[in-house]
Amino acid sequence: MRTEGQGQVWRRLRAQRAAVAGGAVIALLVLVAVAAPLFTAIEGQNTTAYHPELVNSAAGGVPLGSFGGISADHWLGVEPGTGRDLFARLIYGARISLGVAIGATVVQVLLGVVIGLAAGLGNRFLDDLLSRTTDVMLALPSLVFAIALLAVVPSGFPRPVLLVLVIGLLGWGGTSRIVRAQVLTLKSLDYVAAARLGGSGTWRIARRELLPSLAAPVITYAAVLLPLNINSEAGLSFLGIGVQPPTPSWGQMLSSATTWYEADPAYVLLPAGFLLVTVVGFTLLGEGVRTALDPRAASRLRVGTGRKREEASV
Repeated sequence: MRTEGQGQVWRRLRAQRAAVAGGAVIALLVLVAVAAPLFTAIEGQNTTAYHPELVNSAAGGVPLGSFGGISADHWLGVEPGTGRDLFARLIYGARISLGVAIGATVVQVLLGVVIGLAAGLGNRFLDDLLSRTTDVMLALPSLVFAIALLAVVPSGFPRPVLLVLVIGLLGWGGTSRIVRAQVLTLKSLDYVAAARLGGSGTWRIARRELLPSLAAPVITYAAVLLPLNINSEAGLSFLGIGVQPPTPSWGQMLSSATTWYEADPAYVLLPAGFLLVTVVGFTLLGEGVRTALDPRAASRLRVGTGRKREEASV
């Protein structure tokens, strides 16, 4: 039965062209990020090599040549001032952006599911304690606290890991609230009551009866969190407290590009374009997942598809 349900979800997802396009974009970006060493080896460049001969020092470091110094050796041009290869820095920056976003989302979902389950299944005191804690986390100005935490941590700590922890630990409140609300609804249903009468303990019920039913809303919310976390990493790196040089990051590149947008527009447009495409891809995929997992939305999708077919046949 579960396999059939998964098959239905995949069919609904494939029926949405926007979601398929978003998924294809994300798959391509992930492939490029994973294979970054291979692509840079083919190009013959790396992220840290300086090429002062490729910039015009008399003009303040503007790349020589058209479109930011694009050439056969530098496929997307070079970085102003340093001459570092932009293609290599962009695809390695994809590793940081995608890795931090996915890692932070995993932390948020795990914490949110555990705390939401404990609140929904616990006694009155535990529910009140965890619910008030969740309210506090949702009310916190996350950006301010992230800046404060990132500023006080010693520089020797791996910055991408630190970003994952900070974004994840500050962002689990929404998942927890959704899970708690679902658990309060599900635990009153007959199949949960039957499992309790059959001698199943609280956490056995949570693991075997509740978690499968929580998969759809949790996956849907995780798909929403991913683009938000990409923007969070880019924003923190843009402010100079995220990933530090020489490790490349799209937000860090945008921060550096603010002084070059007139002299070298390509240096601004390339990381901004990659960031925009990634966020839009995740947003389209997330909306498709939500529609595929929501039976009401899926039924509307089927009705719309049926009407289009009827109109086409007429």
